[in-house]
Amino acid sequence: MTDIKKEHVVGTGTGAIAGAVAGGAVGALAGPIGMAAGAVVGSMLGGGAGNSLAEVVNPTVYADYWKEKYLAAPYYQAGRPWADYQPAYDLGYSAYTSHRGKDFDDIEAELQADWDATRGNSKLAWVDARGAVHDGWSYVERGAPLEANRLM
Repeated sequence: MTDIKKEHVVGTGTGAIAGAVAGGAVGALAGPIGMAAGAVVGSMLGGGAGNSLAEVVNPTVYADYWKEKYLAAPYYQAGRPWADYQPAYDLGYSAYTSHRGKDFDDIEAELQADWDATRGNSKLAWVDARGAVHDGWSYVERGAPLEANRLM
């Protein structure tokens, strides 16, 4: 499999997961059956969006960029490992896919709830993860990093 093909698989997978989480959350209002149906529909829609997004922003380049730069970010807390920040950047990437066309500030409450559900073993509270989620979102929104504005 070529590197480009792998990027599309990763993008599709990331989109599918984000779509499933969002669809399941919305479907939960209709009970367990609605939650399952929402997750299935969300994963299909998210998968297509993730594949399209991978054509614009290479997920491997994105992850490598933040892994190298997160220590210089203004929200970085000394001593915090990459493992604490990676889920936040991942959320920024996937959230832009599932909320394309919306402003970050308009969906921040939803992103905070998503953070609580997807942060895994990260020890960051939302207030500490928000900057990384926002930077990840902005990177994808612009198709490039914000170095000129925030980092360096």
